[in-house]
Amino acid sequence: MRYISTRQDPNTYSSAQVILQGLAPDGGLFVPESIPRVSKETWRGLIEASYAERALYILSLYLDFSPARLRPILAKVYGEENFNPAPAPLVQLNTYDDSAYMLELWHGPSAAFKDLALQLLPHLMQLSREDLGDTRHYSIVAATSGDTGKAAMEAFRGMDDMSIVVYYPAKGVSPIQEKQMLSAQGDNCFVYAVDGDFDLAQRQVKTIFQDKALEETLAEKSICLSSANSMNWGRLLPQIVYYTSAYLDLLGQEKLEAEEVFDIVVPSGNFGNIMAAWYAKQMGVPIGNLYCASNKNKVLSDFIRTGTYDRKRSLFKTSSPSMDILVSSNIERLLFELTGHDKAKVSAWMESLQEKGTYQLDPETRRELKALFQGAYADDRLVASTIKSVYDTTDHMIDPHTAVAFAAYDLLTRKEKKEDLNKVVYVSTASIYKFPEAVAEAVFPAREVRSLSLQELIDKLETESGIELSASIERALAYSEDAGAALKREDIKASLIQSLNRLTGRDIGF
Repeated sequence: MRYISTRQDPNTYSSAQVILQGLAPDGGLFVPESIPRVSKETWRGLIEASYAERALYILSLYLDFSPARLRPILAKVYGEENFNPAPAPLVQLNTYDDSAYMLELWHGPSAAFKDLALQLLPHLMQLSREDLGDTRHYSIVAATSGDTGKAAMEAFRGMDDMSIVVYYPAKGVSPIQEKQMLSAQGDNCFVYAVDGDFDLAQRQVKTIFQDKALEETLAEKSICLSSANSMNWGRLLPQIVYYTSAYLDLLGQEKLEAEEVFDIVVPSGNFGNIMAAWYAKQMGVPIGNLYCASNKNKVLSDFIRTGTYDRKRSLFKTSSPSMDILVSSNIERLLFELTGHDKAKVSAWMESLQEKGTYQLDPETRRELKALFQGAYADDRLVASTIKSVYDTTDHMIDPHTAVAFAAYDLLTRKEKKEDLNKVVYVSTASIYKFPEAVAEAVFPAREVRSLSLQELIDKLETESGIELSASIERALAYSEDAGAALKREDIKASLIQSLNRLTGRDIGF
């Protein structure tokens, strides 16, 4: 499989080059030259396969690494030591109603869906380095809205000749998310709070990747930067696997006929998770509607409705902070596909977004977008009532991001007759324990939780829900140090250089 940029770069790249580089040289995102189509017979042959075996098949369609090299890595990454009880269990919401399911993606080391891709990414990078004979030190630089940072630090911790530096918005993540990142710092992991929102942090990281002078200076010291965000194809590709796995589980449990279409509802901020579902659909998974669920920062639902992408608006801090994003990077991949790989058109839109903060789709592309996606949003009040409602009616306790998905689906389908709707899978992206305040305030009377500490809230949720508390969150709760002063925008690059000096000892003077 060869890869191309969504922008003007005319070259093609191997999967190893794409995984190591993260972003294309022209600032675009890498996409496969073509999307493989899987036959119905092949899908049926994977029903009895384990998650690791399903991942091996999907990844082998896109990567140049042999199955013999991938198989032991996948068996280890997706084993019980990392994911318990399973990487992506599909749960029927009501025993007596086979129309609705929840895809639980939070059973990994950081208790969020990012683990399913990030636990694999460093191994893909090591294979890529072997194939290219690349002996440079690789430093992952990541902006996070809350979950990517911890998941990436867990994945890259202790990897040979690799390091990671993470930036997150100060006061823009939950207390547990912040504690998880701070407690994960180690010999090859650094994390910094940034005085600003996620979009500012992500924009500065992109600027660092496009800094040619810095790139040349680091090259002299045999250091290379790469990305762990879903801008990196090596991060996005493993996310396709869990949508194919959900389909195979529905078939295996005899909840879906061979030709039957089902819908997916995804809480989405950076558009990577729902973009992976789109790729699964193109590969032959019979997904019907793709519901894009937004919180109060509804730039995506507005875009789907109007065809105008406009980031010139206030960023709200919400109870679902991992979705507090105004610039959704993976939209670029979708637009590239919807326009038939029109590099000039996509480049012009991205340039307009950078310079003017907005762009408008042409009528044909807008029609294509609306035919594939439906979007709606939920504010914090609706999120809270949805957490309560879902718990009362299904006995499943969900986090605020997952509640956004339930609320948006209800808004989009409430006028439809139930018998006219497809079966639906809600994507559950995080453990309730990452956002205990929001969940407890929604589920319990205010008088019961008003004065409780963070530990007491979690204890109360654990008793009520029966959901096991992960070791990662237990460690985070015990962490008592604070983050220190948040970095100003102009200090981010300097902090990276300082970190690289400490990580590599190579005296980077820049």
